[in-house]
Amino acid sequence: MKKNILYVLSGILGLIIIILVGGLFLKDSKNEKKLETIKVSEVTHSVFYTPFYVAIENGYFKESGIDIDLLLVSGSDNVAASLLSKDTEVGLAGPESAAYVYLGGEKDYLQVFSGLTKRDGQFILSRDTKEFKWEDLKGKEILIGRSTGMPGLSFFKALENEGINKEDVKINTSIEFGELSGAFIGGEGDYVNLFEPLASKLEENHNGYVVTSVGASSEDFPYTAFYARKSYIEQNKELLTNFTKAIEKGLSFTLNNNSTFIADVIAKQFTDTSKEDLAIMIERYKEADVWLKTPFVEEEFFNTLIDLLKENNLITKTVYYKDLVNNLYE
Repeated sequence: MKKNILYVLSGILGLIIIILVGGLFLKDSKNEKKLETIKVSEVTHSVFYTPFYVAIENGYFKESGIDIDLLLVSGSDNVAASLLSKDTEVGLAGPESAAYVYLGGEKDYLQVFSGLTKRDGQFILSRDTKEFKWEDLKGKEILIGRSTGMPGLSFFKALENEGINKEDVKINTSIEFGELSGAFIGGEGDYVNLFEPLASKLEENHNGYVVTSVGASSEDFPYTAFYARKSYIEQNKELLTNFTKAIEKGLSFTLNNNSTFIADVIAKQFTDTSKEDLAIMIERYKEADVWLKTPFVEEEFFNTLIDLLKENNLITKTVYYKDLVNNLYE
């Protein structure tokens, strides 16, 4: 009799365990189904965007119910085009392209909803290791990519702040952003501006040597931001607010942890780069102080960008903060 009771109790206990485990499985399945995919077009895949990759790898987006589908779209103009064509929902690039779209008369124009970087993340590379002075650029050729993009604009501002006239430097803007490294390796130019990890890869292969940071001599302005079509933001405000909260966590983690620990977190994003090299690159960016403390884009900060566009005759009309910036972080 006791054995029969034990068998019954064992069976009941087993059934309870099966129900509990099944319930947990179903719960997990439901959570997975709740994840909403956001296609993000990034202008380049760089250690410069470390806080974004931290948010991905630490699961901050998934905690917010978001799955990131990341696509590399070289050139901020192409990022803007991918948003307008609805091939992607969110762009990570210089917000100058959003200003161009707005002034072009697009009805469903682009708005910045979250910031990421506050200054240039490029490094100038030379063909030799001798001590560098900005005056060394005079009479020399430097490859900078498009003159209308943030890298070019920031470089021009750095020249101005260092007392160098643009006319005294042979500035090559004919090479596409994604081809700068290859062109320099191929023998074009005396200097080149590159982001990490490309800068370190050239150093590793003795094809170039980092001599200074562009951002350290330029200005602080919304260099890289997340933006989307105005209608998409209006229709997905809660979703993008959660997106922005994930970015906030990524920024906080990056600013408050050492480079070695951060390198371990984002290693999957850079599989052809050692963790040791990643840590060196992250430390370079920490020293250059390139990241915002929060995703909030302030008005004065934004207006510095508009002034820069005007100074370089890239826009003739003012673009107002209230039109182009829709902060989802408070």
